Amino acid sequence: MVRPYAPGFGRAPVRSTLSVVALHPLANRFGSVADAYERGRPNYAPAVVGALAAELGLAPGAPVLDLAAGTGKLTRALLAFGLDVVAVEPQPEMRERLAGIIGADRVRNGIAERIPLEDSTVDAVTVADGFHWFDRPQALVEMRRVLRPAGGLAVLTTVPDWSAASWGHELGTMVMEARPEHPYFDGPAWDEVVRDAGGWTEPLELRVTTSQPADPERILDYVASMSWVEALPDDERRRWLDKAAELVRGGDTPAELPLHVGIGLTTLA
Repeated sequence: MVRPYAPGFGRAPVRSTLSVVALHPLANRFGSVADAYERGRPNYAPAVVGALAAELGLAPGAPVLDLAAGTGKLTRALLAFGLDVVAVEPQPEMRERLAGIIGADRVRNGIAERIPLEDSTVDAVTVADGFHWFDRPQALVEMRRVLRPAGGLAVLTTVPDWSAASWGHELGTMVMEARPEHPYFDGPAWDEVVRDAGGWTEPLELRVTTSQPADPERILDYVASMSWVEALPDDERRRWLDKAAELVRGGDTPAELPLHVGIGLTTLA
């Protein structure tokens, strides 16, 4: 259900009663790879936004909060659909890029555990490839605060499919071996956290498969933008990226590769 929109997301800072939560050091690495992130991360196809909008009952003009927006890959797709979006992003380099694309009036400095919006402001909250970085129970409390009654949450997870490329299996293995073991990655799934929190409807998940351009340099920018690759010691990181470049540039890369987008959905009960 979409409710009438009162213009404005509340311009004054909000004094939350929640404690301030620091960003995890790995999440802090994203600022230094903003250029690679923008070049390498895939854009979201209209079908992805159309699917989440249909499930959450969002019509053009509905107010939406995009959390952990990065350089605005999802933000821009939401705006193109006609939604009235405000993006919240803690990294200044990411925010600067995003503000230059969509305008500074739509971009806020903030984190999921302390959302800089007033109560009952938006019809939906979206999070693309960022939910694992949050203090999830605390973030869900804040999401409930800013959502209007029956408002929805969409948690997107993007998985590129490299299997058709000659280097796909080996590069995938390199990525997983570089990833540290940490609760931010290996903790409970989003739907378990939502069920444990209570106050939300039973989560459901959709999958939308599209395609993305797959030239070697775009692939290399994608892996370079991964926080745990950026966090490697300088010498180790250079060796890792050199090996990835040799593998991808020397292999067979199709013009396009599949992209699987999982869309987790729930609404306030």
